[in-house]
Amino acid sequence: MARIRKGDKVQIIAGKDKGVIGTVIQVIVDQNRIIVEGVNRIKKHTKVGEGIRGAQSGGIITTEAPIHISNAMVLDDTGKPTRTGIRREKAEKTRANGSTHETTRPVRVSKRTGKDI
Repeated sequence: MARIRKGDKVQIIAGKDKGVIGTVIQVIVDQNRIIVEGVNRIKKHTKVGEGIRGAQSGGIITTEAPIHISNAMVLDDTGKPTRTGIRREKAEKTRANGSTHETTRPVRVSKRTGKDI
């Protein structure tokens, strides 16, 4: 299970963008990489062509490239970077036949403060 999820606010802790804060746009789980808004910007050269109604598309496009998940830390509610942990929380679930049973569900918590993320 990845410690960082889409929509999390993260701070970059290593690399050329160290110290930058951004929001996770995408998580690439099988490669252990994330794409963060405004971080690791690259210029991509694409062929100029015509699209719908003769609109020009292409040229030099600036976009975000993936970075390794270990180079970012999640920000907690105080705005400081923190490691994350998992706490099991009891929950009641209802079956299709109407009966209920007790189960547990994982909740991400801040190692710094102990509060939910």
